[in-house]
Amino acid sequence: MTQNSSLSLAGLPALSGRVLSAEWRAPAIGIVHLGIGNFHRAHEALYTEEAMLARGGDWGICGVTLQGDVGKRDALMAQDGLYSVVERGPAGVSVTVVRSLVEVLAMPFDRVRLFELLADARVKVVSVTVTEKGYCRDTKTGDADFDHAGVIHDLAHPDNATTVPGILSAALKARRDVGTPPFTVLSCDNLSHNGAALQRVVRSFAARLDATLGAWIAEHVAFPSTMVDRIVPATTDADRESARAALGVTDDVPVPCEPFRQWVIEDRFPQGRPAWEVAGAQLVDDVTPFEIAKLRMLNATHSTLAYLSMLAGFEAISDAVGHAPLRALIHAMMTHEIAPTLDVPASFDLLAYRDALLERYANPALKHRCAQIAMDGSQKIPPRILSSISARLDAGQSFDGLALAVAAWLRFLRGRADDGTSYPISDPMAQRLTELAANAPSPEALVTSILGVREVFPEALANAPVFVESLKVASKALDAGTLIAVDEYLRIFPQT
Repeated sequence: MTQNSSLSLAGLPALSGRVLSAEWRAPAIGIVHLGIGNFHRAHEALYTEEAMLARGGDWGICGVTLQGDVGKRDALMAQDGLYSVVERGPAGVSVTVVRSLVEVLAMPFDRVRLFELLADARVKVVSVTVTEKGYCRDTKTGDADFDHAGVIHDLAHPDNATTVPGILSAALKARRDVGTPPFTVLSCDNLSHNGAALQRVVRSFAARLDATLGAWIAEHVAFPSTMVDRIVPATTDADRESARAALGVTDDVPVPCEPFRQWVIEDRFPQGRPAWEVAGAQLVDDVTPFEIAKLRMLNATHSTLAYLSMLAGFEAISDAVGHAPLRALIHAMMTHEIAPTLDVPASFDLLAYRDALLERYANPALKHRCAQIAMDGSQKIPPRILSSISARLDAGQSFDGLALAVAAWLRFLRGRADDGTSYPISDPMAQRLTELAANAPSPEALVTSILGVREVFPEALANAPVFVESLKVASKALDAGTLIAVDEYLRIFPQT
């Protein structure tokens, strides 16, 4: 191979040191994955290849982009589905070529092929990473959002579905109608009770189409919940260069990530599954304690760092954690406010988990952009931060650090850092939220205005005097400067 050649199946024999094993039998497709982003390729796809290497099975993956991203499809298929995972840790960089991705499709251009696969009895799992907004979910009811334009379209044109609930309902109906056993639907999104949430959306959508279909899905289709964890930033030119230097060929779509990874899965797969446990996944009866711990400890503090950093001017999470007071604040929040709200198995050491998280955040080799983590706050704030606040409030306990985190998000919605630098707001409710933030003349008014957004703040919490006052105090503190507020709030906690 020459330095100008690209990653391909034909060139794999020369890369024997960069694959998990030289032994490899090209598998048939057994998994269709909706939402073929970086996270899936650094997580489920890698676990799946390791499982096949250890125990065999036809669990090749067909990845599907749902936004018509033909560029990603074409780039991956030009490399025969191959790509490299670039692990960046304190000890250095390792590059591994992954082979479990067999095919990539782009909606709506490849609709016929997608539904051909979804009807194939050999496809036993359909997994999903589309973020919560991709579920088209009414956050008040948990059902499908029947006012969503895509849902309206799919109900009127079920044979031309474009949304996740529409696609899954159409595919499951087709299998039911011909007697093919249903595939298992596996959510891998950062969403509390993700499997149950997706099941309710799909079931409610299907029932609106056909009551018998909704009932059949409820009875026959498994939607196990999962907890996933791995820091996977957006791909940069530096990642492409690292892959090229290690492989000696060009990889246009490498995936950067940290060495750490975790996957906890409820073991409900009627048609079978890869042997993910041999790759380190935990198969459990109930994922709830694990997912709540991750949402409140990791995701909540990740979001807290992101919003404080956007205001203070830190670009990456590692930069933010390198600021000693910010690191100390996050440590104190996990120790004194978040960990006490959790009910986990005795084997789960929350303080060790806290320390591991801080070390992961500080990884200098992984520049996880705060702007990326700050996206979609209206969807993330309730399960990540408000859940802990509600638990603390119900117990009559303080939540000052958590209130500062929420206040930082409110201030973030103004689109300006402390030094006046502007940045875009990426959120499904961006227009409404940014207008409310722009029209609030004071920190207190900002709190009052956005607490009225019921999609984010439930009425009981928004009307709790202690919560409202805590937010106003935190919002006013941030008005003096983000890092000044961090120092002020750090003094509230015991010095540990």
